[in-house]
Amino acid sequence: MSVSLPATLPRPFDPARAEHGQERWRQEAAGKDPALRDWALAFADDPAGRALIDAVCGNSPHLALSLTREHAFMRRLMAEGFDATFAALLAELEADLAGERNVDRLMAELRIAKRRAALLIAVADITRTWSEHRVTRALSDTAETALRLASAHLLRKAAEAGTLTLPDLQRPWVGSGLIVLGMGKLGARELNYSSDIDVIVLYDDAVVRTPQPDTLARTFIRIARDLVRIMEERTRDGYVFRTDLRLRPDPGATPLAVSVTAAEIYYGSVGQNWERAAMIKARPVAGDPEAGTNFVRFLEPFVWRRHLDFAAIQDIHSIKRQINAHKGHRTVTVNGHDVKVGRGGIREIEFFAQTQQLIFGGRDTRVRPAPTLEAIAALAAVGRVPEAAVEELGAAYWFLRRVEHHIQMIDDRQTHQIPADDAGVAHLATFLGYDDPAAFRADLLGHLGRVEDRYAELFEEAPSLSGPGNLVFTGTDDDPGTVRTLRDMGFRDPGRVIAVVSAWHRGRYKATRSGRARELLTELVPTLLSELAKTPDPDAALMNFDGFLGKLPAGVGLFSLFYANPWLLNLVAEIMGTAPRLAEALSRNPSLLEAVLSQDFFDPLPDRAALAADYGRVMAAARDFEDSLALARRWTNDHRFRAGVHMLRNITDGDGCGPFLAALADVAVCDIAARVEEDFTRRHGHLPGAAWVIVAMGKLGSRQLTLTSDIDLIVVYEAPPETKASDGAKPLSPAEYYIKLTQRLTNAITAPMADGRLYEVDMRLRPSGNAGPLATSLASFVKYQAEGAWTWEHMALTRARVIGGDDALAERVRAAICDALVRPRDPDRLLWDVADMRRRIDREFGTANPWDVKYARGGLIDIEFIAQYLQLRHAAADRGVLSADTAGAIRNAADAGHLAPAVAEELLSALRLWRRVQGFLRLTTTGVLDPGQVSQSLFEGLARTAFPDEDAPVDFAALDTRLRDVAARAYAHFGTLIEQPAARLTPPANQEEPKLP
Repeated sequence: MSVSLPATLPRPFDPARAEHGQERWRQEAAGKDPALRDWALAFADDPAGRALIDAVCGNSPHLALSLTREHAFMRRLMAEGFDATFAALLAELEADLAGERNVDRLMAELRIAKRRAALLIAVADITRTWSEHRVTRALSDTAETALRLASAHLLRKAAEAGTLTLPDLQRPWVGSGLIVLGMGKLGARELNYSSDIDVIVLYDDAVVRTPQPDTLARTFIRIARDLVRIMEERTRDGYVFRTDLRLRPDPGATPLAVSVTAAEIYYGSVGQNWERAAMIKARPVAGDPEAGTNFVRFLEPFVWRRHLDFAAIQDIHSIKRQINAHKGHRTVTVNGHDVKVGRGGIREIEFFAQTQQLIFGGRDTRVRPAPTLEAIAALAAVGRVPEAAVEELGAAYWFLRRVEHHIQMIDDRQTHQIPADDAGVAHLATFLGYDDPAAFRADLLGHLGRVEDRYAELFEEAPSLSGPGNLVFTGTDDDPGTVRTLRDMGFRDPGRVIAVVSAWHRGRYKATRSGRARELLTELVPTLLSELAKTPDPDAALMNFDGFLGKLPAGVGLFSLFYANPWLLNLVAEIMGTAPRLAEALSRNPSLLEAVLSQDFFDPLPDRAALAADYGRVMAAARDFEDSLALARRWTNDHRFRAGVHMLRNITDGDGCGPFLAALADVAVCDIAARVEEDFTRRHGHLPGAAWVIVAMGKLGSRQLTLTSDIDLIVVYEAPPETKASDGAKPLSPAEYYIKLTQRLTNAITAPMADGRLYEVDMRLRPSGNAGPLATSLASFVKYQAEGAWTWEHMALTRARVIGGDDALAERVRAAICDALVRPRDPDRLLWDVADMRRRIDREFGTANPWDVKYARGGLIDIEFIAQYLQLRHAAADRGVLSADTAGAIRNAADAGHLAPAVAEELLSALRLWRRVQGFLRLTTTGVLDPGQVSQSLFEGLARTAFPDEDAPVDFAALDTRLRDVAARAYAHFGTLIEQPAARLTPPANQEEPKLP
C-alpha cells in the first residue's frame, strides 16, 4: 500500500459486526479476478488493513456494505491516495457522462460514483487523513458535479424535444438561462456526510430561447422535477443526494422552478431577513453560469443593505432571540442532544456569523465570505467579533461537524442527534476514537457551552422573545425546539402552526406584505401564541386568527395597535379561541377593535333611549337607501360585538344581555321598516287611510334575544274598505301592497352584505304559518285567533309585542292580542294540548344532554311552557297574569296565587341559569356542548357564568351534576303542574295533529 494508514484507528464498538465484516470482505474477494483477490486477502491480513476493516464494519453498518463491495476501488485508493483518487473519480465521471442521453445510465453512474466518493471521504475522515474542512469540501464537490451533469442532461433532452433552443448543444448550459443555486451548506461548500442539498431552480426569462414561449414555465418546472428525481430517487444503486427546493421564494405558493422576473419581484418586495441570511451562501452550482452570476449580483442590494434601518436590525436579532439564549446556564444533556439546532450547536455558530454579516456587510465587503468560519474570521479582522471567539468557535465548529458526520455515517441517516441511550453514546464515542465515553461527553459539553456563551453575548441587551421556549419560524425545516415548545403549550399540530406563522412572514396576506408589518409581527408572535394557547382549542384559535389576518387590508396599523396595547392582543386571542361568533364578526370587520379602545366600551350597556339616540346620529350620515342598510348593519353588529365581549369578560351574561339585544333589534328593525316603506312608496304609492305594524314574537317579543337568535316577526295591516289600490305608478291592492312590503322588509333585514346579515327573520308564527300570507289584515288576525288558532299558537302569542308601525293601529293590535289571550278556555283541553305539544317536541328534539338547555327536560322549553300555560289558564279571570317576558309571567302567576312562591323562585332561578348558560354557549360553541370535550378554560368560563354569586364547582363533573340537579327540579315542577295532571285526563275525542311552525 502506498497509503500509510495511522497506527491507531477507532476500535470496533461491535466486535461481532467487525468479524462479520472481515468474513464478508474475504467472501466477496473470492469471486474477483486473481490479482484483485490476492490484493484483498493481503489487505485483510495486513494489521493496518484489518484495523481499517474493523473500524469501519464494527461501527457503521452502512459503510460496511460499501466497503465490502468495493475491493477494486479500495485497491486504487490505497495505491494512489485519497486526493488523487477523489480528483480522478470526479474527472472520470464528468468525462464519461458529458454527453449522456440515457437517463437510466446517468442515474446509475451518478449513484455508483456517489457511493465510492462517500466511502473514500468516510475513510479519509475515520483515518484522520483529511481535515473536516477537506471532508465538507469533497462532499460539496461531489454534489455539485452531480448537479451539473444532471442539469446538462435535462437541458439537452429539452432541446431535443423542441421546447428549448440552446446556443451550444455540446455545452448545453451555455446561454440556457437555467440557474441552479446551491444554498446553505452546499452554497458554502460545507456539506455534511448525509446532507440534503438545498437548491433553488430558476430560469432567466430574458435569456431563455424557446420555440414554445407559452410552455416556458412548464418546461423548467419539468426540468426541476426531473432534476430532483435524478438526484434522490432510490434505485438498486442507492441515491445521489436528497434534494430540497423549499428555499425558493415562498415555496408553498410557487412552482418548483421560478422565473428570474418573479424572483426579483419577490425579493424586492417581501423577501425576509432570514432569506437574506440564507442568500449569503447562495452560489450558482449548475446551469448557465453567466445567468446565475447575474442573478446573484442582482441579489446583492437585497442581501447587503448599505443603509440598514433600526427596525430591520431589530428583526434580524429577533429571528434568533426567539430561541432561548442564556449565558452560563448549562441545561444541555448529551443524550439525545441535536448538534445542529440544539443549544450550543452548529446553527448557533452559523447564526453568530450571519447576523453580524447582515448588519455590517452592507458597508464593509470584507465581512461577506460565505463559509461560516471564514466569515467569523473576517468579522474579527475588522473588530466586530472578539479574537478569542474565532478560535473557540472554530474549534467547536469542526468538532461538532466531525461528531455530526460520524452520527450520519453509522446508518446514512440525515440526523444530527446524539443517540438517546447510553449505549448509543458509547458507540458514537468509540467511532470517534475515544476510549472512554465520559471523555467524549466532557469534550462535547465543553464545546457546546463555549458556543452557547458566545451566542448569548449577541443578545445580552435584548429581551428574549421565546417565552416558554424556542419559537422559531424561519427557514424550511421545522425547528425541533419549536415543535416541542408548541406541543408543551397545548398545540396538537405544531407542524401546522409553524406552516401558518411562516406563511405570515412570507407576506402571503395583504396584512403582512410590508416589511414593517412583518417586523412587528415577529415581535408579537410569541405573545400571540401564548395567549392562543390559553384557549380551549389553541389550534382552532390559531386558524381563526389566520382567517382574520387573511381578510385584513393592511397590517401595520393593527399590529402597532397590538404592540401599544398588549391587553388588546390578549382579547383578540381570547375571542379567536373561545368565541367563534365574535371571531367571525371580527374577521368581517376588523375595525371593531377600534371601538374596544374607546373609554366607554366596557361601561354598562346602554338602554333603549340611549341606543335610539346613538342610532339616529349614525343614520344621519346615510346618503341613500342602500347606504342606510349598510350603516344599520354596521351599527347593530358593532353593538352586538360589544355585548359579546362583555359576556366574554363576565361583565354581563346571557340573562342580563337579552333586553339589550332586543332593544338593539327594536331600534334597527323599526327604522329599516320606515325606510323600506318610504322607498316602496316611490314605485307603488300610498294606501290612503291604511297602516301597518310589526309584531315581535319569540325571544324578541319576550326581550330575551341571544347573540345568534333569529327574530320572529308578524306584520299586521289595516285598510279602509273603500281603499281598493295604492296611488302610485304601479298600484297594488291592500293585500298585495303589504305582502310585497313585508317581502321588501324581510329582504332588507336578511340580505348578506359586507358586514354580514342584520338578522335572520322567521315569519312562521304568523296566522296559518307558511300557508298564510306574509302580511295579515287585522280583521283576519282577529278572526283566526278566535276561530282557527291552535293552542300552541296562543302559547306563542303570550310573547307577542308590537315594536313599530302606526301608533293607533298598534293599540288595536295589542287589544286584539290581549282579547285572544284572555278568552275563556276549557282547562282540561288546555292542559292536554300543552302537555301533548311538549311530548311532540321531546319526541323530535329530546336529549339527555343537560347542556342542550333549550330542549333538555327541565330546560327553557319546560319553564316557558309553564309560564304560557299559567297565563292561558288564568288570564280570562285575571289579565294581570299576562307578560311577554317568561320571568314576568312566572312572577305574576305567583303574585296572583296561581303558583307557590317557592316553586316560582326555583323556576326563576333555573330560568336565569339557563339564559346565562345559553348566552355563554352561543358565544363560545358552534353547536350543542359535548360534555366529553370540555377544556379547562371552557369549564372555568361556564362555571363563572352559571354560578356567578356562588362558590364555583371544582371540576366539570361537579358542574354537570349541579346543572342536572337544577334541571331535575324544574322538570319535577313541570310534571306536577302539567304532565302528571294531563296524564290523568281522557284524550280529547276530536284530537288532531297540530300544525307546527
